[in-house]
Amino acid sequence: MHIYTPKCYLKSVCRVLYNLDRFFFFCHCSNSHVFVCFCVPFTVIRAKVVGGKEVDSGSDIYGNPIKRIQYDIKQIKMFKGPDRDIEFVYTAPSSAVCGVTLDTTGKKEYLISGSAEANGKMHVTLCDLIMPWEAMSATQKKSLSQRYQMGCECKITRCAAFPCEVSTPEECLWTDWLTEKLINGRQANHYACIKRGDGSCAWYRGAAPPKKEFLDVEDP
Repeated sequence: MHIYTPKCYLKSVCRVLYNLDRFFFFCHCSNSHVFVCFCVPFTVIRAKVVGGKEVDSGSDIYGNPIKRIQYDIKQIKMFKGPDRDIEFVYTAPSSAVCGVTLDTTGKKEYLISGSAEANGKMHVTLCDLIMPWEAMSATQKKSLSQRYQMGCECKITRCAAFPCEVSTPEECLWTDWLTEKLINGRQANHYACIKRGDGSCAWYRGAAPPKKEFLDVEDP
């Protein structure tokens, strides 16, 4: 079974290596908690992809056409973004330059994050949060509209090795890799980092919105 690991564009880079007159592209993304992926982008939607084609999107400095993939989508829900529905999603033509490949049969729903324009167009890369809806946990789905936005001022720090500790009260330690050897572990699937009444941040688990007592600094 394939495990979908969230990646976010603020921790990504599409690099270009120069070797005389030749260009080499490769795309590198860093793994991030779904919570971070929700807070970073301008737009987050749930949608089906119902079509796709290659289109020209201008020319490079040598006059060669720049190709993009245009996906026609049917938006189901807007979690963050502009006032109008997104109709088209654009991406690079290959994963080597951070392009995304999506199922265009209309049978699969996706959670898609990226940057949107006012005209119903959205731009995504391989390093944005793009997950099949069915691959998300019930807690993750619920948190998109009830919890993640409550912690966008918090910082999630990933622990790569022990010892690992917070440096400020606004941090939540992400320990999935240390405890389970997984990026998509219990914290990623079932917890959200929430800002509390005293300005500190802490992990919260539960389908319901956090209790007042938790926000008033109850130990999680």
